[in-house]
Amino acid sequence: MLAVLPLVVPGYRVFTLSYMAVFVIVGLGMNLLVGHTGQVSLGHAGFLAIGAYTTVLAMTGWDLPFIVALLLAGAVAALFGFLLGLPALRLQGPYLAIATLGFGLAVTQIIGHSAAFGGHMGLVVPSARIGSLSLSGDVSRYYLIVGIALLLGLASRNLTVTRVGRAFRAIRDSEIAAATMGVDVAYYKTLSFAVSAAYAGVAGGLLALMTGFISPGVFTFTLSLIFLAMVVIGGLGSIAGTVLGSMLMGYLALEMDAFQQLPVLGGLLETFTERFMSPGGLPNFGWVVTGFLIGAAILVEPRGLYGLWLRLEGLFRRRAEG
Repeated sequence: MLAVLPLVVPGYRVFTLSYMAVFVIVGLGMNLLVGHTGQVSLGHAGFLAIGAYTTVLAMTGWDLPFIVALLLAGAVAALFGFLLGLPALRLQGPYLAIATLGFGLAVTQIIGHSAAFGGHMGLVVPSARIGSLSLSGDVSRYYLIVGIALLLGLASRNLTVTRVGRAFRAIRDSEIAAATMGVDVAYYKTLSFAVSAAYAGVAGGLLALMTGFISPGVFTFTLSLIFLAMVVIGGLGSIAGTVLGSMLMGYLALEMDAFQQLPVLGGLLETFTERFMSPGGLPNFGWVVTGFLIGAAILVEPRGLYGLWLRLEGLFRRRAEG
C-alpha cells in the first residue's frame, strides 16, 4: 500500500504523506524516551532543528552527499541528546520537562541570532541526489522518507526486545528497583535521550529536504508539544500506537486550517467562530481538536489509539467466533 499510494493520490497529498512519515520518525524516538524509559521531553523541536541545520550546513559547507549529511545530523543530534541526558539524571517529572523545554527554546534562540545559521532569515536547502537519482520531486522524496521510516521502525522494534529495551522499561517502572537488579540507570537514561535525539535529528534532515527552506520559526515550542501529544494519543510504549498517533498529529499540524473546507462541518464551524470567537479562531480549531484528543486519551482510553484498536479487534474477533 505504501508503495502504491504516490501513484494514486493527488500530487499535493504525496507531500502530506511524506510530512506524516517525518512525524512517525520523531514519534518512534519519542516512544523510546517517553513510552519505554518514562522520561518526559518538551524540547524535541530543538533536536529536529539541530538535525535540519546540520544536514544543510554539511551539504553546503562541506559538500557532503545528502545521505552522509543525514547520518551526520543523526550523530550530532544524538550527541546533544546525550549532553541533555546528563542533567536529566538528577531530574524527574515537571523538573525534567522544564529542563528540556529550556533546551528547545535555547536552540532556536541561538540559531535565530547566529549569522552562521542564517539568522531569522533561514537557509535554503541545496538540491540533493542519491547517486544518479535526483530527490527534487515529491514522489522520490516520499519513497526515501517512508523507506527510512520503515527501517527506523524496525530498528525501534528490535531495540525494545533486547537487553537495552528491557533496561529502559525497568527504569520506567522503578529506578530504584532497576538499580537494585544491576541496571546502570545513568547509562541507559542518557542512552535513551541520545537514541531519541538521533531519530529527531534524522527527521529534521528529511524535513529540510522536503520543504527546501528552514528557519528558526519552524521549530517552535508548540511543535514539541505536538511531538509529546503523538505518543500520548497513540499509546505510550506501543510502536503501532505511536505510528497512528504520529500520522494523526502530523496531518493536523499540516492541515490546521482544513476544517473550514469540510462539506457541512466547515460552514457550522465558521458560523460558530464568527459569532462566539475572534476572527482568527477557525484556523486554530485544530488545537481544540488536539486538546480534546489528549484529554480523551487520558480519561477514556489511557492506551490511546492502540488501545482503541485492540478493543475493535477484540470486538470483531468475538463476533467472528460467535
